[in-house]
Amino acid sequence: MLEPAYQVDVVIVGAGIAGLSAAHRLTSAGVTTAVLEAAPYVGGRMSTEKIDGFRLDRIGQLLSTSYPELRLSPGLDALTVRRFAPGVLLHRDGRTHRAGAPAGGGSARGARGALHVVRALANAPRGTAVTPGAPVGGAVDQARLGAALGRIAATPVERLLGRPEMPAALALAQRGIPARTIDGFLRPLLAALLCDPELTTSSRCADLALRAFASGRLCVPEGGAEVLPELLAGGLPPGTVHTGVRVTSVSTTSVATAEHGEIRCRAVLLATDARAAAGLLPGLRVPDFHPVTVVHHTTDEPAAAFPTGRSLLLDADRGGPVAHTAVLSNVDPSRAPAGRVLISSTVLGTPPEGVDTAVRIHLSRLYGTSTRRWETLAVHHTPDAVPSMRPPHDLRRPVRLLAGLYVCGDHRDTSTVQGALHSAHRAASAILADLGAAGSMHGADPVPTMPRAA
Repeated sequence: MLEPAYQVDVVIVGAGIAGLSAAHRLTSAGVTTAVLEAAPYVGGRMSTEKIDGFRLDRIGQLLSTSYPELRLSPGLDALTVRRFAPGVLLHRDGRTHRAGAPAGGGSARGARGALHVVRALANAPRGTAVTPGAPVGGAVDQARLGAALGRIAATPVERLLGRPEMPAALALAQRGIPARTIDGFLRPLLAALLCDPELTTSSRCADLALRAFASGRLCVPEGGAEVLPELLAGGLPPGTVHTGVRVTSVSTTSVATAEHGEIRCRAVLLATDARAAAGLLPGLRVPDFHPVTVVHHTTDEPAAAFPTGRSLLLDADRGGPVAHTAVLSNVDPSRAPAGRVLISSTVLGTPPEGVDTAVRIHLSRLYGTSTRRWETLAVHHTPDAVPSMRPPHDLRRPVRLLAGLYVCGDHRDTSTVQGALHSAHRAASAILADLGAAGSMHGADPVPTMPRAA
């Protein structure tokens, strides 16, 4: 419990991954820090609901093994990620085809190999073996797309950011890529990575997403999304994080709380979501948001009954509300009790009425099986799930508002886990420089990379 006259060097408002990551960098530099969180738990939107042995993410953003900040952020050394099978499965014209990222996990040699369509899955009864089939687009289209992904994987970030900026949908149409390739691969993939079904996102952010996809593998944290903030919080000095503390106002030298009065400090870092930050500092910009609904189902059917395996399945036909789905317990067995299967499906945009029924009907077509015996575990709808990144989008929105007052979060970089962690890196560097602390990390990577998912 904080006393009214308690003093620290830095008060961080918000215990999401941005605030907790910044706290690690500050405390490791010898700066005393207090993290104040209004909720009774850490993590913010990166939360996981536990029901009968299942671990159910509320948003389910995809991660990428190519995110630099997952490797660079102190406190995440013990993070274990579970990888999806290479590439994605695409359901189109009644059939399901695999389109993969470069073999070799992002190496230069693998990047040159770029896209490969390795197998097709007939949309037949459950258990049908994977057999060769027609790829998405013809051989020439595949070669062009493969070359394009290979180039984007090897292109420096600075060069991608120098391209003309426009909505991603318009950029795809202007790049000479066949319509079938766009509709059958790029549009559903980018929608999943950006949580933006209409691709209104800046083309530069979309290019970063494709670069990350081509350079790494889609993945999820073992044990659920909440593992990231819990690892960060658990690695901080005891007494650093205080939950159930609501901040009512901020200045450069103090914060006022509803429960503990004024807390004096040398600097304040707002690490809340964009709306909460603007509530404390009304001049801050509040972006639009992409809503996300995640529907979790289970069944006692064996995992082997689902021929999708560890793959992420996308609907290129847009034939229902589900943008992407996966048998998540095949990817991360810790998310379901023994003998049970966890199917997690994501609906982007405003969900339809009777979303669970609509999702079940759609999943029946995507998986080629009846879903009537499936049990619905949870339906999580988050209206402000992902900040939009419409052009013109500043990938490095200022984190230093003035000396003593700073802000970080995914709304200051890219709307991804990578962006949130990178903004925390930048904010901690700015604070340490202003406070004159040793080890102020001037070498922080100045440019965020994206994709993932989601």
